[in-house]
Amino acid sequence: MGTWVSFGSIGLVITCIFVLFNTCFASTRSIGQIVPGFKGSQMNYIDNNGLFLLSNDSNFALGFTTTPQDVTLFLLVVVHMDSSRTIWTANVNSVVQNSDNFVFDNNGNVYLQSGGRTVWSTGTTGKGATALELQDSGNLVLLGSGRSILWQSFSHPTDTLLSGQEFLDGMSLVSNPSLNNLSYRLTIESGDMLLYVNFSTPQPYWSMGKEARKTINKVGGNVSTASLVSNSWSFFDRSQGLLWQFIFSSNLDANVTWAAVLGPDGLISFYTLQSGGSNTAEPTKIPNDSCSTPESCDSYYVCYGKDNKCQCPSALSSRPNCSPGLVSPCNNSKDPMQLLDVGDKLDYFALEYVTPFSNFNLSSCKNACLKNCSCVVLFFETSSRNCYLFDQIGSLQQPSQSSAGFVSYIKAPSNGNTGSKSSGDGGRKRFPIVVIIVVVTILVIGGLLYGGFRYQKKNKKLPESPKDMSEEDNFLENLTGMPLRFSYRELEEATNSFALKLGQGGFGSVYQGKLKDGSEIAVKQLEGIGQGKKEFRAEVSIIGSIHHTHLVRLRGFCAEGSHRLLAYEYMANEKSDVYSYGMVLLELIGGRKNFDPSETSEKAHFPTYALKMAEERKLNEILDPNIKIDKEDESVFTAIQVALWCIQEDMYMRPSMSRVVQMLEGICAVPQPPTSSQMGSRLYSSFFKSISEECTTSSGTVSDCNNSAYLSAVRLSGPR
Repeated sequence: MGTWVSFGSIGLVITCIFVLFNTCFASTRSIGQIVPGFKGSQMNYIDNNGLFLLSNDSNFALGFTTTPQDVTLFLLVVVHMDSSRTIWTANVNSVVQNSDNFVFDNNGNVYLQSGGRTVWSTGTTGKGATALELQDSGNLVLLGSGRSILWQSFSHPTDTLLSGQEFLDGMSLVSNPSLNNLSYRLTIESGDMLLYVNFSTPQPYWSMGKEARKTINKVGGNVSTASLVSNSWSFFDRSQGLLWQFIFSSNLDANVTWAAVLGPDGLISFYTLQSGGSNTAEPTKIPNDSCSTPESCDSYYVCYGKDNKCQCPSALSSRPNCSPGLVSPCNNSKDPMQLLDVGDKLDYFALEYVTPFSNFNLSSCKNACLKNCSCVVLFFETSSRNCYLFDQIGSLQQPSQSSAGFVSYIKAPSNGNTGSKSSGDGGRKRFPIVVIIVVVTILVIGGLLYGGFRYQKKNKKLPESPKDMSEEDNFLENLTGMPLRFSYRELEEATNSFALKLGQGGFGSVYQGKLKDGSEIAVKQLEGIGQGKKEFRAEVSIIGSIHHTHLVRLRGFCAEGSHRLLAYEYMANEKSDVYSYGMVLLELIGGRKNFDPSETSEKAHFPTYALKMAEERKLNEILDPNIKIDKEDESVFTAIQVALWCIQEDMYMRPSMSRVVQMLEGICAVPQPPTSSQMGSRLYSSFFKSISEECTTSSGTVSDCNNSAYLSAVRLSGPR
């Protein structure tokens, strides 16, 4: 016997299932604190941008954010909500994936996992932690009994300091890497605050003690603590006596939260963190002269002028890239070295802060550099007889008005034969050995090249014949409703050489790109389906039925040589629930899948067939025969119309889920959906024409509906 069902009830039941499903997977952000037993990943909080803990005033949040280099990798951060500025990072050098968990376990330890291993931890197991609190100051604090502080992010800064955050002797700020993969470090040591570039041997380039813009409140004393107070950076000794003040803004508002950020350019900038405030840095920066930073120009170039103009010294101007060509001075090479005279009117950012060799003359300074394989450049000051040797070099500078400059020499390989014998027995004995080595090497390389050529020629596959290529071209060009055809170079340029990968499935990888007209696309590079003409025909023919969280509408394709690519309109995770709901409702009504290759061409694509039958009021033709309904029940027709609205190809024509509920409950009218001719039947008619030609014998009977093109079409119509 059949089952009597009201389709209004069915629709509401399915709606409830969808609502419950989304509710189960929706995340709720905690306010103020989380307690032991908490566990979550970026995937759990994707609807909240990966953020799972807010401060009480909602100005700061703890959670996951993507890395600039790869949107599939994540950092655990504290972020300022209004400016979206990251103020603290847990796992700077150990990124995680969206399924990796942040854990506050019952033993009181807080840690971050990556693939089952711990990449960051507070190290507080067994210390009685009771809560992890994100305070209104932006400080992430792990509390023990009596609100004692077991651990806090303010004691472990990354590249940012906030108002009220104490920066103590022994702490460091470290910048993100620069384009040359260099980072910078701010630290308090020896009673002063200094900036370093992290060369193999770190070199200082600024100190607050030598900063001319500071205000001196107390002569003498050593800096022990620094903090941002109102519009100034204040420096204190061990007894909290105020030594210096560095005023960086004219804004005297005591309620403003300030952030001092050490950037990848080696400069410290100051920002306000307030609701509706500007995200632009204050004009005041540290250091004041940008030519005083290590990467104001490339290595060996001279930085000059307010506009940071860069010029290669004359001694290196004839060499490629203004480089002396010294790859590794301590690689046990016996090649002779020379010192190139760069001039006597240059300066270098580190000279004011490092200890020189004293009581040298120029000759002894040059000899010291030549004998030390690590030395790549020397500076000599004639008046003081000070000699400076460096194992790595950044940007050079013009001297200040108060300085006469330094005599400078750069080490480079010598072009002469100094140190090698050009005659005598030793030279004659080495000659035949060298010749033998060269001849044998040439013969071996030649033999390998010849063998490789013969092997490649023997095993080289014949290219696709012009006949096959023209056959595929004719098919693609004559396909009804064919989208735009791109060249491989056009899609390569649009995706910046396939730089940003959105995801990967069984049929290939998907990359984000932008066309010359500014529209964003998602490019799928087909892999692993044989790349044959039948597979690609099927892919292009029925692509209108494919729905993916990032792929909405087919903009075009590329079939060039062995390259097979599809370019879709890019949309990020919008309205997929509505489409899925409509398809489930339609399949439930008909008791069948949306695409059934065993049906006739008219019935195979169920959504198109259902709309046609609905227009003709032939509901019995599309209903599941196991379901019996009251002929007077209009809810059947209503449910079909709602389902057909939900699966519109144009996502902007689909109703919202709240609108779907209203239509099913009869609160609002259901307009007539677009006609079947507008539902993509053009693509399907051409597709069925192509596969019927390939699946039919001369007698007109179906001979092989399991061929590769047919099966690929069926697979492609399902979810990826």
